[in-house]
Amino acid sequence: MSIDQRTERSPVFAPVDHGRRLLRIDTTRIAAIIPVRSLVVCVVLIVAIIAAGLASMTIGAYEVDFGSVIRAIVDPSSDPDIRQVVFEWRLPRVLFAVLCGAALALAGGIFQSLTRNPLGSPDIIGFGVGAQFGVTLMMVVLELNTYMFKAVGALIGGLFTALLVYVLANKNTLSSFRLIIVGIGVSAGLGSLTSWILISVSVEKAMMAATWGAGSLASLGFDQLVPAAIVFAVVALACLPLNRTLPVLEMGDDAATALGVSPGRTRLGAMVFGVALVALVTAAAGPISFIALAAPQISQRLTRSNTPMGTAPVMLTGAALVVVSDAVAQLVAVPVGVVTVSVGGIYLAWLLAAQYARRA
Repeated sequence: MSIDQRTERSPVFAPVDHGRRLLRIDTTRIAAIIPVRSLVVCVVLIVAIIAAGLASMTIGAYEVDFGSVIRAIVDPSSDPDIRQVVFEWRLPRVLFAVLCGAALALAGGIFQSLTRNPLGSPDIIGFGVGAQFGVTLMMVVLELNTYMFKAVGALIGGLFTALLVYVLANKNTLSSFRLIIVGIGVSAGLGSLTSWILISVSVEKAMMAATWGAGSLASLGFDQLVPAAIVFAVVALACLPLNRTLPVLEMGDDAATALGVSPGRTRLGAMVFGVALVALVTAAAGPISFIALAAPQISQRLTRSNTPMGTAPVMLTGAALVVVSDAVAQLVAVPVGVVTVSVGGIYLAWLLAAQYARRA
């Protein structure tokens, strides 16, 4: 097939005749195929993540300036002490921040799209608290503190909570408002059980669990990062079909069924994958709250999308939030979970006020 024939059939390329055949690119149709705004937002977020990550690697007891961090990364013959600090101590923490932010943001996008409500995040509907309860049982009651056992405890606790919330909220039809209200109640109950466990054990065990429960990326290395990254990659790839099916499900079960999407199977798969993402982060770093709540909404506004389920922009937004929050946490010497709770509480108050104002 000649170039002329291809251009005549192409919706993007159109021929222009000035004595010879040329290709004219229809930028309007390309913009419809490639979301240019989302692409620009992703590029800006990647730059922000790299800048914040490099800046955070200059913070610590061993002072390393910005130039030394750059040289340690690009020059293998640079100071070996600085390279050890950068590569073995600080780089895994930054990469873990990226992974945790991306995983929590993707989970938040899944649940907010599933419930069709900006409040429908794992933090609000109790799945994060369920994962935390499962890890607390593993650490304090069963005294199993390895990453694998904590991951199993987080997954079982999150799935059990999801099943409990689903059963209690499902009255013939699953209302997003009822799901959120039931989730808040279940979350409060599991939080009380977690507190009861902590006051029933020795001070040493309670302090260990409380330190983990604050949500921290300190002391995490490549030994924990590699398996976590593999699991995240598998789950994220499995979530790709949800980027198409969940926005269809937002139109209602009848419309989704007419378009060939199974509502029940889609909801089940979405809940399992969302809980798995939350469990992955909870097992590694503890509960890092409000990223799953805020990141999808921020991404949706940046990209002007009509759904919070946008895989790449949402994950990059979450990664940027956690990397920046962790840098701030290192500056003020607190766990990253304390920073996200402080900022997230303000965001939640604003979101509730906006929701109330919209309904009024």
